[in-house]
Amino acid sequence: MFHKITLLSITLFISISVFCVNDTIRVLTIGNSFSEDAVENNLYDLGKADGITFIIGNIMIGGCSLEKHWNNAANNLPAYSYRKTESDGAKKVLGGARLSEIIPSEKWDYISFQQVSSNIGKYETYFPYLSNLFDYVRTRSSNPDTKYILHMTWAYAKDSKHAGFANYNNDQIKMYTAIVETVNKVAEKVAINIVIPSGTAIQNARTSYLGDTFCRDGHHLNLIIGRYIAACTWYEKLTGRNVIGNSFAPASLTETEIRIAQEAAHRAVIHPDRITAFAD
Repeated sequence: MFHKITLLSITLFISISVFCVNDTIRVLTIGNSFSEDAVENNLYDLGKADGITFIIGNIMIGGCSLEKHWNNAANNLPAYSYRKTESDGAKKVLGGARLSEIIPSEKWDYISFQQVSSNIGKYETYFPYLSNLFDYVRTRSSNPDTKYILHMTWAYAKDSKHAGFANYNNDQIKMYTAIVETVNKVAEKVAINIVIPSGTAIQNARTSYLGDTFCRDGHHLNLIIGRYIAACTWYEKLTGRNVIGNSFAPASLTETEIRIAQEAAHRAVIHPDRITAFAD
């Protein structure tokens, strides 16, 4: 009897321990200022409000392309700013970071890649750089169960002055369509089975009464609601929990703005490859 009770106790302890571990999600983004917009703000707090702890790393260079990321990896260059949010919410920044150091530094549950915004809808710009980088990262991850993500970022504002907008004839819908088609095609080729549709979430929100107001400079997200929408999308995709009704939101947002942001993100997760419009 004692032996059976002991075995039962051990089994329960292991089960409880696994549950606790699963309540912490470790995510690393290899990106640029668009990954900064998406994960460095709000994502941790959305988790905290729902009983989930995030450890978030963003290793980035502003305007960095996959070609440049691969060159940095291949040459082990100390070229990065590494921004980390710890399990208690404390933030730290490390300059001169190397991919070879940061990738194995945590047992990341998720590692994300993304293309520079001007080229995200241009299939030919991904290869061979993403394939090489993907193999490089997989061989250095300290977690054999790491899952890999491709971040589908957003189309520019209609009046954007970004030089890269010319790649899409300065047409927001043409850019959005190219992003969706290209990211899905790339993910299939590289065998990355998670796509986070931040771009669709932003495009959904643009159909609301708020209109095309989610970029602060024509391409980077609005610091409040734009970043919140992206974080909501990441949150729901990573946790599998509906973000609608999550109690965290930036203090300056109205109830209507929170509803639009959360619904835009939720609709994007449900239908990542098409715009789901808000009714007038």
